[in-house]
Amino acid sequence: MRSPLFCVKLYLVQTVITTSPEEAAEYVRRGGVVAFPTETVYGLGANIFDERALHKIFSAKQRPADNPLIAHIAETGQIAELSDEIIESAKKFIDAFFPGPLTIVVRKTRSVPLIATAGLDTIGIRMAGSALANRFLSACSTPVAAPSANLSGRPSPTTWEAVFEDLGGRIDCILKGGRTEIGIESTVVDCTSRVPRLLRSGSISVEQLRGIVPETEIYSPNKHTSARSPGMRHRHYSPNARVIIIENTAELSDEPNAAFIGVSRPSARFRQQQICLTEEEYARSVFEFFRECDRAEIKIIYCESVSETGIGTALMDRIRRAAE
Repeated sequence: MRSPLFCVKLYLVQTVITTSPEEAAEYVRRGGVVAFPTETVYGLGANIFDERALHKIFSAKQRPADNPLIAHIAETGQIAELSDEIIESAKKFIDAFFPGPLTIVVRKTRSVPLIATAGLDTIGIRMAGSALANRFLSACSTPVAAPSANLSGRPSPTTWEAVFEDLGGRIDCILKGGRTEIGIESTVVDCTSRVPRLLRSGSISVEQLRGIVPETEIYSPNKHTSARSPGMRHRHYSPNARVIIIENTAELSDEPNAAFIGVSRPSARFRQQQICLTEEEYARSVFEFFRECDRAEIKIIYCESVSETGIGTALMDRIRRAAE
């Protein structure tokens, strides 16, 4: 079923909105780009072996060319199309966390275009845990390269409406699903050497990774190192408002054009606020809250800091990047 376009602006292409994963997959098979929901955030997908289609992803998102893409698969048998070097640690993570919100970085095959990997000899691979995403990816009949379905630098989209807000008229199709379950991007772990390295935090924590491979390290990038994972370079997750991280909500005072999100209830009054019951709810809500504040032309967003354990590590990583 399709719903009509509802935004008045000049369209570069007509963006079809559908609830059918098979209809959406047809656009990928024809060389198009499609936004689709996963359990983390909405992704923007294209056939990973089609260089023209990959160029469309970068163009639609206005994405820097040195920011690699992640390959999404429908079944583990597709890994062989992307990599012929899966070491033991990668196998253990696949067995433990696929399908789910984990991306493993491995050596790529020659058939994977360098545009997908930002010129690197490695590729990130993920098998989404969302049933709708899996139906779509299965119907595509090929691994699908898919960064988040937003304009680069903007908060990642957790609803199909947020995708349309950024990319309506710029992409072929949006597969309409519900709000995403987790709300922040997948954990990324580099499995190209004996000791795995956590490149990007997500809902699967380093403690969970070490429960499978105890030697797993946390990688500390520098500005001279090539980005082996999305989210390691460039401005990310940022609303138009200024983001300020606050540890003690008692220090806040009433502000007429400010907003607050966190797990504590501040005594100060704000134009918009969201009190989350858990850190998981905070993580699921933060990107859409940023977008709501932009729609309301909020100038400052106060984000309460949380303990950096479990999903709190990933949440604070995203908020700090938004505050840069």
